[in-house]
Amino acid sequence: MSEKTTIGVTERDTRARVARLVLEHGPITASALGDRVGLTPAAIRRHLDALLAEGMVEIRRARPQTRRGRGRPAKWFAITDAGRSAFVQAYDDLASSALRFLAEKAGERAVAEFARKQIADLERRYLPVVRAAPPQQRVRVLAEALSGDGYAAAAAKGPRPGGGEQLCQHHCPVAHVAAEFPQLCEAETEAFSRLLGTPVQRLATIAHGDGICTTHVSPRTLSGGGEDEGGDPAGAAANDDISDEESGRTSI
Repeated sequence: MSEKTTIGVTERDTRARVARLVLEHGPITASALGDRVGLTPAAIRRHLDALLAEGMVEIRRARPQTRRGRGRPAKWFAITDAGRSAFVQAYDDLASSALRFLAEKAGERAVAEFARKQIADLERRYLPVVRAAPPQQRVRVLAEALSGDGYAAAAAKGPRPGGGEQLCQHHCPVAHVAAEFPQLCEAETEAFSRLLGTPVQRLATIAHGDGICTTHVSPRTLSGGGEDEGGDPAGAAANDDISDEESGRTSI
């Protein structure tokens, strides 16, 4: 393999890594990206210029709360819809066709049951990790577990003091399918409520055209949830047949 070809492969790999970092951590500055990837300012800008030309990322001006001092406003790089689509897993069309067939043959309720069964495996895997964490750290622990499965999730404080927390997912592997079948988002939201032991509310979704999926997590003090009192506070985490009544504390 020639040097030129070898360099070309390395450039593509590095550029793909830069794009994923923008997806997971964006909006983000070139300086922060360079620190994460270990590239010089000139090198990271070369990759960003290429991603801009390809329509994978876009520039956003500095957020008001982050501007300090004088000088040129900082540039923040964010993933575009086209960039996010590049990370979407294959077979979306097949999955959508299968769910359409299921809806036609068995009705919308069958689609909802399918969605709950799909999320049940994730819920079972997350349950021991989330429930082992102190209540005030469970949103962060859940975000870490989701990130391990490719959701690029993070926990953040609510917009108001004492207003709970937010669970933000920067990537959704099934966004294209969920745009047609919101039952997938609803099942996921119900699972979050059971895992965290408190009501949650989905504020935004990538499937509906938002930049990220944002879920508001109510404070445990408002939901009446205290420290663990034994048993399985996640409710029907291991139960595939979850009724609408059992998921009533989830607000969608």
